[in-house]
Amino acid sequence: MNSKSKRSGRLFVISAPSGAGKTSLVNALLRADRSLIASISHTTRPKREGEKEGEHYYFCDRANFVAMQSKSAFLEHACVFGHLYGTSAESVDAHLSKGLDVVLEIDWQGARKVREKEPSVTSIFVLPPSRSALVERLLARGKDSSEEIQRRTNLAVDEISHFDEFDYVLVNDDFDEALVELTNIISSVRNGKLLPKSQVADLVARLLSDKSRFE
Repeated sequence: MNSKSKRSGRLFVISAPSGAGKTSLVNALLRADRSLIASISHTTRPKREGEKEGEHYYFCDRANFVAMQSKSAFLEHACVFGHLYGTSAESVDAHLSKGLDVVLEIDWQGARKVREKEPSVTSIFVLPPSRSALVERLLARGKDSSEEIQRRTNLAVDEISHFDEFDYVLVNDDFDEALVELTNIISSVRNGKLLPKSQVADLVARLLSDKSRFE
């Protein structure tokens, strides 16, 4: 019997383009549901003001990250904006084996890799209500330079196009409503306000065709 067959916890992946509000939703979800555990990623990105080791990320240099990668220590890993990010396979397996539900907050590339290794994972994608809202949220964070914001908004076009790879899609227009939808998914309650697939596809088409404030 392998370790996966002994697990009783559930694995969730939540992804979104920068500025869609994913991190705020996940933080609120974790505060409300103590049965959920957030997986802490390793990264080579410099620590930002207010971030704490082991709480937001495990910060490491590129050499240590590559060494871990060579030992297949990561369930998934990706390069985003020149920085490396990875999810510890051992840590996730330990939580799931204890019966804890684990949330991975990662990009679509990482989500794809996790699905390949963990077919039972539930994947959720968060969309912004519009491109202008996406840009406004990035500006409001006050964390990034104008050049970084431009890079993130340009990348969002590609990120949004992968929405159909996910099991569930929700639109973060009103934060409280989006949190209810996310909570309903996690708790397997199917009476939330998830958009039908056709409506989601229509929104994505509008997001991808609207060039205003993106170029």
